[in-house]
Amino acid sequence: MKNKKFVGIVGSLLMASLVLGACGGKEDASKGSAEAKSDKDSISWMTMLHTAAPPSGDIEKQLEEYTGMDIEFNWVPDASKEEKINASLASDSLADIVSLTQINSTTVRNAMTSGMFWDVEEYLDDYPNLAKISEGTLESARVGGHIYGVPFQKPMARYGVLVRQDWLDNLGLEVPKTYDDLKKVAQAFTENDPDGNGVKDTVGFVDREESYSVGFKAMTVNFGAGNLFDVVDGKITPSFMQDEFKDAMEWYREIYANGWMNSDFTVMSKNDQKDYIVQGKGGIVISGLFDGNNYKTAAMGTEEEDQEWALINDITVDGGERRAVSDTNGGMGGWLAIPKSYVKTEEDLKVVLQFINDLSDEEPFTLMTQGVEGVHYEITEDGAYKRIDDTKWTQEVQPFAGSRPSELVKDFKTTSELSNLSTEKIAENADYAIINPAQSLSSETYDLEWSTLIEPIEDAYYLYMMGEIEMDGFDEAVDNFLASGGQAIIDEFTDSYNETK
Repeated sequence: MKNKKFVGIVGSLLMASLVLGACGGKEDASKGSAEAKSDKDSISWMTMLHTAAPPSGDIEKQLEEYTGMDIEFNWVPDASKEEKINASLASDSLADIVSLTQINSTTVRNAMTSGMFWDVEEYLDDYPNLAKISEGTLESARVGGHIYGVPFQKPMARYGVLVRQDWLDNLGLEVPKTYDDLKKVAQAFTENDPDGNGVKDTVGFVDREESYSVGFKAMTVNFGAGNLFDVVDGKITPSFMQDEFKDAMEWYREIYANGWMNSDFTVMSKNDQKDYIVQGKGGIVISGLFDGNNYKTAAMGTEEEDQEWALINDITVDGGERRAVSDTNGGMGGWLAIPKSYVKTEEDLKVVLQFINDLSDEEPFTLMTQGVEGVHYEITEDGAYKRIDDTKWTQEVQPFAGSRPSELVKDFKTTSELSNLSTEKIAENADYAIINPAQSLSSETYDLEWSTLIEPIEDAYYLYMMGEIEMDGFDEAVDNFLASGGQAIIDEFTDSYNETK
């Protein structure tokens, strides 16, 4: 492992390589680390806690040994992160690294454009792991044309269509490849007794109250609409104004009108949706591809424990262009932002960047994901990672998972074939991901009014789905949106697009 004092005083690539070689650490130091003439040997980090309690155990110690840095984690409970982060930004009570995951927060974005944080873009290529960050993720991380923090890297597009494979087999149906195929499957799952119990007690689609912004959103991208926004005739335009979006609405309303989906989707919670699926009441859901394994696992020990799922990531409208919604903001889960008031010199900045780079190596990634072999997991004969003690992993490892700079370092083979398959298909989606082009742009009206302006559009979608209004009623909602501030959003985003492009 690295010696902390040596890491602090190393002044040339030759000395760095000698020190690292002598102590058996990582083979290569980045250019950034080699040039840094800093005595900084500790890192404070304000980061989110997604578990009930901070981690116990010695994972933190092992991360320190690997990176050569003393680490002070300042854990912020995820439930109160907005209040805590906003207060910390206002008072400049931060840390060397601040995990900023509220991507659309006006407070966060204003802090970035105020000059509070280092613009790190020019340094990234000096670090081997940071240099691998995709152009799509970098573009999504920009605020006002700059990258004010190392972007958290996530899979680009995780969504697909999940269909009960065992029900398809029971009815002699093939895995659907187009939305016409999918419509026929939805009808068959509703009318043809796919579970063979002699009762018509199943439906095709199972959707929930967030349909507009989750499952249906993914569908509209398949149909050719943009991801929230699109560039139409040189203007940044809301996707709900596109014909392709309305085509998806018409297709989905037919499913609802024929009773081929759960009639109570407008009031169904996420947990109730999962229970409904796990209990075998419905066989199609548009969701994260990983949910197939989640449903199967949840059904263990029940009458539905033999359920199987087909994971579809290449469905098209009519055999045309393959598209996948980026449900992760272009593979960007926020920023590892570095405040100038805490990291005051370029030399210290390079030390912090080296630390972030090092955490994206395979060894620390494994520590923060799986834990320690023989303690938290074992590797089976076929190379699968198998957890030894769920409770111990939850207490000692899981809290670190949300702080991994990248989720793309390594795919761990598991004992679940369905989980392994979802990982493969999610990786494939990256080549077809559709990213929101307004993600990195600026609009004051959007920041102030979007949450209010979008509500009538969402309401009109649900009313249309249930047959209470026709498409002209939805168009009326769009006209009201434009007159109430929507046009200003389009104009401001378009101006920002033209300035930054």
